[in-house]
Amino acid sequence: MRINIAIDGPSGAGKSTISDILAKRLDYVHLDTGAMYRAVAYLGLKKGLKMDEEDRVVDIIQNEMDLVLNPDGTIICNGEDITHKIRTNEISMAASDVSKLKNVRKALVAMQQKIASKKGYIVDGRDICEVVLPDAEVKVFLTASAEDRAKRRLLQNQEKGIAGDYETILADILKRDYQDSHRENSPLHKTDDATAIDSSNLSIEEVVDIIMKLVNEKI
Repeated sequence: MRINIAIDGPSGAGKSTISDILAKRLDYVHLDTGAMYRAVAYLGLKKGLKMDEEDRVVDIIQNEMDLVLNPDGTIICNGEDITHKIRTNEISMAASDVSKLKNVRKALVAMQQKIASKKGYIVDGRDICEVVLPDAEVKVFLTASAEDRAKRRLLQNQEKGIAGDYETILADILKRDYQDSHRENSPLHKTDDATAIDSSNLSIEEVVDIIMKLVNEKI
């Protein structure tokens, strides 16, 4: 029996890392919806657009974006490897801006639902439990303190050779938290049927074990 796993939570909570590990353990596919919004933001900025040009952004998604999310985690957009290019603070904030746009969300959600309809997917993002996969068999709201998330993001950036400092990253995370939780379309919040996990004082393996227990109970 194959199921779908929905993981919601704020930026930097470890959703992608946890999802990657779960995907390998279960032989599932990790669908990183945040990367999809980042890719849209990256392509939009590359084309000189402002992130509030909704019709033009939607047009890019539907007619000018060939996006491939590979099982190994690499992300290819129009033949260009953007895996690391979309992880900068600039792209993070632009992705938050573009995710506010109703028709942009509608276009990407439709893509995500079609992909996950076959089951066997781990889908992470910010409105997965309620909007993208409301019928997911396992739902998780993964969070951590803003300070802890900033420290993790700084270490990740340093490992990837991305410039940045702790205070700037923390400020960006707090700003994005506010934007994501106060946007008009699909604001970030925990649904009643999702299991809340605060990873601030947990190791990656401990978080994975908690979610695996939820999955095994369903299977």
